[in-house]
Amino acid sequence: MSRIRVLAAAAAIASATVLTTSAVADSGEVNVYTYRETKLIQPLFDAFTKDSGIKVNVVSASSGLEQRMKAEGANSPADVLLTVDIGRIDEAVQAGVTQPIKSDVIDKIVPAQYRDPDGHWAGISMRARVIYASKDRVKQDTITYEDLADPKWKGKICIRSGQHIYNNALFAAYVARHGEAKAEEWLRGLKANLAQKPSGGDRETARDVAAGKCDLGIGNTYYWALMMNNDPDKKSWAEATRVILPTFAGDGTHVNLSGVLLAKNAPNRANGVKLIEWLASEKAQQLYADANYEYPVRAGVSVNPTIAGYGKLNADTLPIAKIAASRKAASTLVDKVGFDN
Repeated sequence: MSRIRVLAAAAAIASATVLTTSAVADSGEVNVYTYRETKLIQPLFDAFTKDSGIKVNVVSASSGLEQRMKAEGANSPADVLLTVDIGRIDEAVQAGVTQPIKSDVIDKIVPAQYRDPDGHWAGISMRARVIYASKDRVKQDTITYEDLADPKWKGKICIRSGQHIYNNALFAAYVARHGEAKAEEWLRGLKANLAQKPSGGDRETARDVAAGKCDLGIGNTYYWALMMNNDPDKKSWAEATRVILPTFAGDGTHVNLSGVLLAKNAPNRANGVKLIEWLASEKAQQLYADANYEYPVRAGVSVNPTIAGYGKLNADTLPIAKIAASRKAASTLVDKVGFDN
């Protein structure tokens, strides 16, 4: 674990301790542990408080929250856990720190493929794993994930670590769809097409495409929008690229979830469910879409104009739960083919 992550986890522990002594079981409050930065979601919590009168206490960290909840056990102050990836969702469920949400509202609004069959989690927004293509060097505007292993892209693809949770989810989707043998063959082909050792993050992938080190980069939809609209220093990286929404052959674009879970020992369970249901409301879905450049899970809510500019998203129909079940196999294959070497 990096020093930054250690410090983040320590901060989470310290903040959680404060919650334990000051906010537990207060009927007018709800305690949220979140992997999303507080500043990015505080407007949602402020709106929820205004609508409901329920105060939201927040602990934010980049890692370790489900382990913290497990260590706290029955004394955990956490009511709700917000995650930024199916990997974090799955880790929380596997840690045994969640309980079924049991909400007719969530069951009605959130499509079944974006909910846990056992009710332990639900998606509240989506992002897609897409291509950042060079405007100058890539003329085609469609591509499949399967095509990324085509030798015509040899030395032309950039990507972050294959073990990162975003790529793990994409690779797990490939395993779930095609099986481990074909996924291994595909990963070997993709590795052979890399321009350089997997490194950096999605922003750095766009940077390297802009610099001519590669023609295609693999990244999340919202990073491109953040570079274009929120980061003047990186805007040129977005301007040098365009987003292509790849698809699986015969299906749609791989999507991942920002998800919400109800803590197993939630002291304010009723308020936790109220917050979860509110996050699926039309108002919250619009706020989330505009603040974080993600796709709403609720039908009929408009997509942010920048995201809409990528073209219509036809999401992969594979249930997220099936992707989560293939995460371990995908991780094993990444090591087997030496993807990050």
